[in-house]
Formats: sequence, C-alpha cells, structure tokens
Amino acid sequence: MTTSRRIELLAPAKNAEIGKEAILHGADAVYIGAPRFGARSAAGNSLDDLAGLIDLAHRFDARVYITFNTLLYDHELGEAERLIGQLYRIGADALIVQDMGIMRLDIPPIALHASTQTDNRTPAKVEFLERCGFSQVVLARELSLDEIRAISSTVQVPLEGFVHGALCVSYSGQCYLSQAMCGRSANRGECAQYCRLPYTLVDGRGRIVARDKHLLSLRDLNQSDRLEELLDAGVSSLKIEGRLKEMAYVKNCTAYYRQALDRIFERRPEYRRSSTGVSTIDFTPRLEKSFNRGFTHYFLDGRTAAPIASPDTPKSLGEYVGEVKQTDRNSFVVAGTTALHNGDGLCYVNPRGEFEGVRVNRAEGNRIFPATHVSIAPHTTLYRNLDFEFEKQLTRPTADRRVGVSLRLYAVPDGFALDLTDECGLRVTVREDTPHQPARTPQQENQRKQLGKLGTSIYTATHIDLDIDENLFIPASTLSKLRQQGVEWLDRARRLAYRPERRQPEDRSARFPQSSLNYLGNVSNHLAETFYREHGVTHIDPAFESRPIKGVPLMFTRHCIRHMLGYCKKTPAGKELPEPLTLLYKGERLTLHFDCKACEMTLQREEQQGNQA
Repeated sequence: MTTSRRIELLAPAKNAEIGKEAILHGADAVYIGAPRFGARSAAGNSLDDLAGLIDLAHRFDARVYITFNTLLYDHELGEAERLIGQLYRIGADALIVQDMGIMRLDIPPIALHASTQTDNRTPAKVEFLERCGFSQVVLARELSLDEIRAISSTVQVPLEGFVHGALCVSYSGQCYLSQAMCGRSANRGECAQYCRLPYTLVDGRGRIVARDKHLLSLRDLNQSDRLEELLDAGVSSLKIEGRLKEMAYVKNCTAYYRQALDRIFERRPEYRRSSTGVSTIDFTPRLEKSFNRGFTHYFLDGRTAAPIASPDTPKSLGEYVGEVKQTDRNSFVVAGTTALHNGDGLCYVNPRGEFEGVRVNRAEGNRIFPATHVSIAPHTTLYRNLDFEFEKQLTRPTADRRVGVSLRLYAVPDGFALDLTDECGLRVTVREDTPHQPARTPQQENQRKQLGKLGTSIYTATHIDLDIDENLFIPASTLSKLRQQGVEWLDRARRLAYRPERRQPEDRSARFPQSSLNYLGNVSNHLAETFYREHGVTHIDPAFESRPIKGVPLMFTRHCIRHMLGYCKKTPAGKELPEPLTLLYKGERLTLHFDCKACEMTLQREEQQGNQA
C-alpha cells in the first residue's frame, strides 16, 4: 500500500490576526515574524500574539513557522539564543533560518527550515542542508521543473517552493544593492527595493535605449495552474509570498489555493492535506483581484518568450477590465463585460508611458464618472487594481473551519455514554449517570439535534449513531452535558496528541559543497564561521554587511534585460546593442554584465569619487 504524501499550503502573516484568518481559510501552516530577526523588519510580533496564533493553529494540526532568517552579528547571538528558547516554549513549530551560526547556539531542539535566503539551487546544497539536520528546505524561486526534479531525486527532506506573490529579481540572499546604495541590507530584513525604481538604460555608445523604465521590476508569481506539476516534481510545501500584505490578500490567496489543492487531492489520493479540518469559504476567491503586477510562471519552464518583468510600473495592475470605447468631458465608456462599482480603482498606461490611476466616483453600467478629471484616450487598456465591493466583502468574516467528528450515543449500566471520534481516528468517551426511563414519544430526532449542536466548538458532526436498543428518554440537560464534556475531552486529547517536529541530528561529517566562501557566503559572526569550518570550508571572507567591498557584483539574477528588450546576445539582434550597458538613476550608475553560458546577469556599481561601497 502506497503512503500518501502530506502536502502543505503555507500562507504568510504580517501579524497574528492575519495568521488566524489564514488558518481559517485553509492554510496548513503559517509563517510569521518574531519580535526580531525576521527578513521583514517591519513585521515583528509579540510572543503573546504568537502564542495565541500557535494555539489556534495546533487545534487544526496546522503549524506556525517563525521567520528567523536575517544575518546575525556577534553582539546579537545572545539575544537570538534567548528568543529561540522563548519561541520553543510557546510551541513554535520551526524556525526559518539563513544564518548558520544558529546551528552553534545553545538552543532547544526546535525544527529548522533552510530559508530561500540560503540560496538553494543545487542538489549538492540541498543534500548538505538535509545532512545538517534541516527539516525543510525552501527552494530558489528561479528553479525549473527539471531542476526541482533533480533536487527531489537526490534528497528525502521536504522541499518548499513559492507558488504565488512578489518576486525578488535577484537570487535570494545574493543581493547587496540596497546595502551598497544606502546601508539597508536585504539580508538583515531592511531591503530598500532598488529593483522597483525607474532606470534609464544607456548602451556602450551612450545612446538611451530605455528611459525611466522599471527594468528590474518583475511581475508577480502565479503557479496556480501548475500545482500538480510541482507536486509531481517533488515539492511538498507550497508557499504564498506576502508577509507584508494585508488581510484581504491573505484571505483571497489562501482560499484560492486551498480550493485548487483540494480539487487535486480528490483525483490524486497519493497526496493529502497536512492539517485537519475543512474550511467553508463564503466568497469566490479570485487571484487577479489581489495585489499583483501581472502574473508570470517565471522560470518554471526555463527561459521562454513569455514576459517576466513589469517595466511600466512596480505598482499593482490588478485585473483586466477592458478598453476605453469613448470619452466625453466628464466620463468615459468601457468596452468590456466586467461590472464596475462606485469606489473602484482603475489604472492604465498613458501615451507617455506613465502609469496613472483614477477612482470611480460613479458607475452607470459601462459609463464611468471619475472622481477627478483625467485625460484618457480611446482604446486605452484599463485595469482594476481595487475592487471596492470585493474588498468590502473581505472585511467581514469570510471563513469557518471545522474538524469532522462522529458521535455514538449508547446505554451503559446506570446511565449513558458518548463516544466522539475525530477525522484522524482519535476517540474519547464520556459518560453520565442517569436512570433509564422509557419514553412516551419517539426521541431519536431530538437526541440527534441535541448532540449535533457543536456550533461554538471547532467541530462539525459528520455522523451521529444512536446505538440504543429501546426508545429511552434522556433529559436534554444530560445530552447537553455529554456533548459539552465530550468536546472538552476531545480538545484535550487533540492537544496531547499534537506532536511538533523536532530538529534532526546534524551529521558533522557532511562537507559543504565549496571549500572557499567569499562575501556571497554571508558569514557575519564567529559561530557561522565555526560551522562552515567544521564542515570543510578552509577559506571564509566576511559578509558584505560586515566588510563592504568595492568593485564586486551586487546582484545576481536570471532576469536578463537584453533578452527582455529583444537583444539577446545569442541572436543577431544582440549585435545591435553594444556594451557596456548601464542603468542610470539619480547620479548612480549600475553596469550590467552578462554570463551567456549560465544565462545570468549581474549588476555592479560604478564607483564615483565620494561614493562609499
């Protein structure tokens, strides 16, 4: 008999309130920041708030992962050690980490997940992390299905892959642009997002190729139609990006992916949910209605002709609604079938290539009266980046999650007993002494009704068996007491049965794939250096954050600006764009370098007098 593989839908949470809604909307796990040391410095949460989220999640056998994935300096190691102990005591299921110095702290056996910040692109790297005791490894977003299969065939550790949300243009953990430009390190949770800025591209002859375009800004990932292929390739945890996103985004995206996965599980019994309980959603999830810059499969199929960048704007496009059919002084008419509402936000690219937006003051069918005067030409493509009615709906309670339970009522000497068995097969029995009395009228309908009143609990009655030989009268108070006691005991039993994963042992004989680490190794404390030396690394340079270096690449990416603009060097058109290519922004100059064999691009800052790397 083949054992089904547990599949995890992993949702983001900026705070505990959003995390709880993610659980209710079907997440099997949530990742969220602690008070410190998460890769989104603006998204920290108190231990009390985290404890409340963990308690709710565990009631559904769902998990809470703490993002602990910044680089640590030596003076921070003691605080990190204490905080990890506190997170373990409140029941956190795992830490998502980048800094290998954590492996040498004196910490409890909390499970560790290797963050995407550890740059997990190769079978050798993932195998090393597995041997070092990591319970889950977050893969680089850039990997193709073939590359994921190659890793999966090499290791047993569960693989986590992003399926939705914003994309870093650089390989995660390998971007130093923000640190170099303004001292805000992406590896320390402080990225200033220079990749989302408008740049002017100049070629080797000084000609402007593109002016004020967001040439490094990528579309958002959407693998919702490729989930089954990802599962078959070996991914077990499907991750939604968005730890700074608002409630509506998390509700919508989590519910959408929950429903999509459940449809797969109905056809593919070799896959199953990794938590318990079924979520009932009272709205229709639609991914295009939440923040997005346009969607891409990125490199899931390798490099293709499909666009991956969003050069016109780094802001949300939302959903396509149609084209402008005609305009007059105070309104315009949209040619399309999408129903628009008062308060909607519309956006478009004007004839100058600039991104503009306007709020709908009044919608009369397809005629739109904007809140402010706009000059918009016929045939302009319109998008809606705010569906007012949809967002309003998501401000209300929109999901309920229940664990299925079967109940069996039967007579025992001097009273009655009630068995409650949850969907995992966990059973509790409670009894109540009361005399057996014959009933004057049929009782079964009322008994079922009384036992099925589970509305204030997390349970729903999937089956009620009245195993009573004769029609006995049972007071409503007795049935109520049996039901309440049964729910209380089942809650206790489920809590006792919950077993968080513990950290796997570290194989000290495992060798790191490289014997030398330069600044790309991100070694920022003495314990991380100790870890790598004990695993065979003989030369270690400090992290860029510890000792900035001039004249080195600051970003490594599979995104290629030449390819995007139609000037790939592997084609005849590539000769028409002489190098070096330079990005200009407010006096800063970034030179592009192309490794066509690896099909990668790097950015290097041109140092000017007075600039500090």
